[in-house]
Amino acid sequence: MLKPSANMIRTPHNSHYSLVIAVAKRARQIAEKAEAEGVVLVDKPVDMAVQDFVQGKYVIEEPDHFQDEE
Repeated sequence: MLKPSANMIRTPHNSHYSLVIAVAKRARQIAEKAEAEGVVLVDKPVDMAVQDFVQGKYVIEEPDHFQDEE
């Protein structure tokens, strides 16, 4: 089981929630692309997604602050 340290990916402003959502979305993209192309993946999509973020291929962007909608 993959248990990467969140510190490998996170920057000071990223929340744990953002990290989880970003990795899940990227893993889904990887899996869907492989399925569409008929490619058999050796590594798990989540492992590949984490590596994309660690290597800086993708970054997590969050707004500076959240505004309440009224």
